[in-house]
Amino acid sequence: MKGIRRAGPSDLGALARLNEQLGYPATESELRERLEPILASDEDALLVAVDGAEPIGWIHVAIERGLEASAVAGLRGLVVDEAHRSGGVGRSLVRAAEAWARERGCRIVTVRSRITRDRARRFYEREGYVHVKTSNVFSKPLV
Repeated sequence: MKGIRRAGPSDLGALARLNEQLGYPATESELRERLEPILASDEDALLVAVDGAEPIGWIHVAIERGLEASAVAGLRGLVVDEAHRSGGVGRSLVRAAEAWARERGCRIVTVRSRITRDRARRFYEREGYVHVKTSNVFSKPLV
């Protein structure tokens, strides 16, 4: 890994490949539609770890606004390319996201992970995250 930088529109192909590895396949067109508002927002950061110029992982962190809590940032997603896992890339991305959140006055970072993702749970625990609750997630299509 050579470094971490903000993602940009030219990363679309790599982001699509990484999304598929995460289990959320999307076309480049679908991802472009999702990416544009994230890149335009001051309250979101999409960071990529790069090897040369090629993204090998990404993390999305966003400030979460609500009446029940303040100064909270949420890790919205994290993926490291299968060929680069267990090499410190994920740790570097998490630390960069935490630094971004700290710079914006956030005092807590939260992350949600599927209960079936045991490897992710162990990773976050090693990074100092503490399991605070288990929730149900509901969804309703608005069509």
